[in-house]
Amino acid sequence: MNRTFFYPVLTVLLLLANFAFAQKQNPDGIKYNFNYDWRLFTGDDDQAKNTSYNDKNWTKVNLPYAWNQSEAFKVDITRLPTGIAWYRKTFQLPAKSKNQKVFIEFEGVRQMGEIYVNGTFVGRHENGAMAFGFDITSLIKPFPQENVIAVKTDNDWKYKEKATDSGFQWNDKNFNANYGGIPKNVYLHIKSNVYQTLPLFSGLGTSGTYVYASDFDIAKKRALINVSSQVKNEQTSAVNAQLKISVADMDGKVVATFLGETATIEPNEIKDLKASKALNDLNFWSWGYGYLYNVKSELVVNNKVVDQTTIRTGFRKTKFEKGMIWLNDRVIMMHGYAQRTSNEWPSLGMSVPAWMSDYSNSQMIESNGNLVRWMHITPWKQDVESCDRVGLIQAMPAGDSEKDVTGRRWEQRTELMRDAIIYNRNNPSILFYECGNESISEEHMAEMKAIRDKYDPNGGRAIGSREMLDSKTAEYGGEMLYINKSARLPFWATEYSRDEGLRKYWDEFTPPFHKEGTGGTSHTNVNGSKVADASSYNHNQDAHAIENVTRWYDYYRERPGTGTRVSSGGVNIIFSDSNTHFRGAENYRRSGEVDPMRLPKDGFYAHKVMWDGWVDIENPSAHIIGHWNYDSSVTKKISVVSSADAVELFVNNKSLGKGIQSYQFLFTFENVKFEPGTIRAVGYDKTGKKICETEIKTAGKPAAVKLTAIQRPGGTLADGSDVAIVEVEVVDEKGNRCPTALNMINFDVQGQGTFIGGIAQGPDNYIGSKNIPVECGVNRIMVRAGEKQGEIKINASSENLKTGTLVIKTIAVDNAKLTTVMPDHQLPSYTKKGPSPGTPSFKKTRTPIAIIDAKTASNQTDAAKSYDDNELTEWSNSKDGNPVIEFELEREALISQSVIKFAGWRSKKYPILIYVDNKEVFNGTTPTSLGYVTLECKPTKGKKVRIELAGATKDSNEINLVEITGKVDQAGLKSGDKKNGELTIVEAEFYEPLDK
Repeated sequence: MNRTFFYPVLTVLLLLANFAFAQKQNPDGIKYNFNYDWRLFTGDDDQAKNTSYNDKNWTKVNLPYAWNQSEAFKVDITRLPTGIAWYRKTFQLPAKSKNQKVFIEFEGVRQMGEIYVNGTFVGRHENGAMAFGFDITSLIKPFPQENVIAVKTDNDWKYKEKATDSGFQWNDKNFNANYGGIPKNVYLHIKSNVYQTLPLFSGLGTSGTYVYASDFDIAKKRALINVSSQVKNEQTSAVNAQLKISVADMDGKVVATFLGETATIEPNEIKDLKASKALNDLNFWSWGYGYLYNVKSELVVNNKVVDQTTIRTGFRKTKFEKGMIWLNDRVIMMHGYAQRTSNEWPSLGMSVPAWMSDYSNSQMIESNGNLVRWMHITPWKQDVESCDRVGLIQAMPAGDSEKDVTGRRWEQRTELMRDAIIYNRNNPSILFYECGNESISEEHMAEMKAIRDKYDPNGGRAIGSREMLDSKTAEYGGEMLYINKSARLPFWATEYSRDEGLRKYWDEFTPPFHKEGTGGTSHTNVNGSKVADASSYNHNQDAHAIENVTRWYDYYRERPGTGTRVSSGGVNIIFSDSNTHFRGAENYRRSGEVDPMRLPKDGFYAHKVMWDGWVDIENPSAHIIGHWNYDSSVTKKISVVSSADAVELFVNNKSLGKGIQSYQFLFTFENVKFEPGTIRAVGYDKTGKKICETEIKTAGKPAAVKLTAIQRPGGTLADGSDVAIVEVEVVDEKGNRCPTALNMINFDVQGQGTFIGGIAQGPDNYIGSKNIPVECGVNRIMVRAGEKQGEIKINASSENLKTGTLVIKTIAVDNAKLTTVMPDHQLPSYTKKGPSPGTPSFKKTRTPIAIIDAKTASNQTDAAKSYDDNELTEWSNSKDGNPVIEFELEREALISQSVIKFAGWRSKKYPILIYVDNKEVFNGTTPTSLGYVTLECKPTKGKKVRIELAGATKDSNEINLVEITGKVDQAGLKSGDKKNGELTIVEAEFYEPLDK
């Protein structure tokens, strides 16, 4: 069975027709895919830059291609091969390109790239992250002469900038997997001598075309569409020029055309030309609704079109205030993933076809994630554009490691941010610019903000940094691991839930019977210190999924609608297992909700349940953690993740009663005895009405191998670059997956394709091996299409099982050295979630009562810091002072809840007494948390609330979190602040019920 992943299938006839049409376009202002037919040599040969150099024995490759990508997941990040590698390409310009401008664009080279054209040095790019380009007009030979482009690359971890001898902060062995050479796309642009520039500041110093919307009326589906295009005149005389704009919807229908004002551009002058028009009946880009328009900007000079560029973009409205984020006038709480920018796959690294980026990124949407925060380093354009198509919000960093810097290294960061903003400012999915993985100074924040304001003043994007909690300049913030709240800026956790766990391990009762938490570590923390306790990095799937539920609970509890100060959510680290910093028994990071081949773990489905809504849950659902294929002697705890108010469990239609609810979404059933058949969970609302249901059935004995193809929409292309994913399952006689199977599968690939492989636990992680075991009854491999149309035949055999067979037909495509068929050609958008709903995204759950004053006999000068909406300040009773503070409220209110952030929130428990107008309403010990605790009070009317420490605080290790440095964070406690007689309050809040 073939499965072309989630998009509508395009017919082969339509696909070929589109390819043919693309070849007939006007060469003025044309962009060519320059990826095909390169030669690669790993090593250094200075003569390789010369035109006469003989490269016939070099390896033939198509870009994108990292020369060390076959090592991805085979070795850990610190052992990825480094060194010099050369790439060369021989080509002819099109016959009609005489006397035109020629530019080359690289989406990125790692770490350094030196470009030579016909033996002449053109330029060097060294930051290893961002796109750059060069004007090669004067060096190129016209048709029919041949040209040679040679690129020398160096991906040394310690590479230093030639001019300054400064390294790059983000060239880091912990975070930024080192896929060397040219791992991204390359393009060639041919333009007239009066042209719209390219958005390639590095190398060209130009900013290209800027498209944005303003004056929104979301309800009426109306906005003003604005185009500003930088135009350069390289003729010897002045010209009169204007922009002609056409806007086409996703069906290709032109919905508007309009002209800009005419301007005179002098020789060698660069000028921004503008055009704008209000459009009606717009479809606004949204979460899970990747609606995009093609905005074609034609440059008209003396009444003739001389240049054109097409920007694929979407239009959406944003707002960032009152601690919340609005998208198209609807509040949205951030829930998603902090994903490594490399976003890599086994044996391929990051250099995958564009459709595989869509497949991976759309899975985040399928799990109900709405945000991906790329970590430490700017994402490559393919992933940026992919997020546009699938409707996934992005936080785009520049470059960082773990701290603020000064001098040249800070200048490098500002230059990278400048280049990234210019290159990506037309991509609607980017809502956040991140200036640092740690807090930066206010001066540096202002500098970054000025760059945003200069190059993207109208993009509707907030700029900020991690841990900018008291910044007056940043427009958003948030810590890692902990929860922050604000009535001012939106705060969302930039990464939380660091735990790791293999997909291979269901639980302790399932082969290979991995005991939860065991396995040790083969790695250290980023500062070189030893991992003292590796249990959190060697989870079973059961425990890993439950940890994800536990960690999200704190954020959901403080969501929009719960008061004036709220959390705007957070992102789980990470989405897919990554060839980067790890601390478990294996040599790669296994925090993902899917494995490296994007096979879901149970945590994927847990998030899908908890995140099903913009803020409040909109579609109740349930997921039973684990499987139902045990030995008859097994009795175990069953956990169900559900957004229902109550869950009942049935085994073979026999009720086991209601589960114990914890952390809002977790329902536990103790001592469930296995019986072959069906286990079913039914969710109910508060009235007892059934609102969701799910079940798992016992599979039979393994009988056969089943293969399923996951392909590019429209089919696999015979271009020598496209990849098909093949899912392999061990199934019973009825075709049901056998969830405990661990069979070794032997693969044989014939025809117009080659075997790439997959990953599993074993020698070298089975990278490149044609013999790979299934894990939990399933695994995946990849095959690469050849350059000839035909069939790829895959056989998968295993001892005592029926062999699985699969045939993948490949489609002919133009893969010439210069082609206008782009890597993302005809990739459709994901629109499953539909436009932004016009209804509210949350219901108010309680009424906050403002504090207007605080009195204390101990350290009165700091009393206001306990309610100042600044989590970097706090009140604490002084030494030998009385641990009591009394708050005066704005009015008399029926107080039913106290929400407090105590210092040491995850490691200290405070025995607390709370009084409302001298009446005791709470007497108990606070739980540990990721920040705030909610203390249920006896509803009492009053205007003054007094909090007292009733005894010594107690230390707790219930929440086992360790910073990546290996240090245990003090969670708001000042240095040496470990005295158990202190009451330390970071923020205090009081609430009355809605139905008072």
